[in-house]
Amino acid sequence: MVNVSRTFTVDRPRDEVVTYLRDFANAEQWDPGTVECTQNTRGPIGLGTSWHNKTKLYGISTELTYELTRDDPDHVVFTGSNKTATTTDDLSFTDAGNGRTSITYAATVDFQRFGAIAEPIFGVIFNRLADSVPKEMTKALEGRSN
Repeated sequence: MVNVSRTFTVDRPRDEVVTYLRDFANAEQWDPGTVECTQNTRGPIGLGTSWHNKTKLYGISTELTYELTRDDPDHVVFTGSNKTATTTDDLSFTDAGNGRTSITYAATVDFQRFGAIAEPIFGVIFNRLADSVPKEMTKALEGRSN
């Protein structure tokens, strides 16, 4: 299992940040590995909403189905899966004052196959990617117009 976590602050109010990030299709704009992400289910976003995600990491392409598995005003969780892995993107939000929001982004990847072999390699890869998430997510959030 690979775990990464980063905490950072953005210049946007919490409700706006949560609204934007709970739509996982927006991962195309802030997740450096996401190539394409489209909502599978119809209707408004809520528990059980799912997305088809295409990811490419260092030349390796994969596709996962993500589902919104926690949907609170200060905490959202997306669980993704395919035949080889289960992933969790866990985002929690705290008011940082003056219209700012502290975001904690934690990602976990559990490999069903080749876990012992894959974990050390992917641990390095996912830590490098996690290092870029604060910059990319901040850029996506702060570059948006209200």
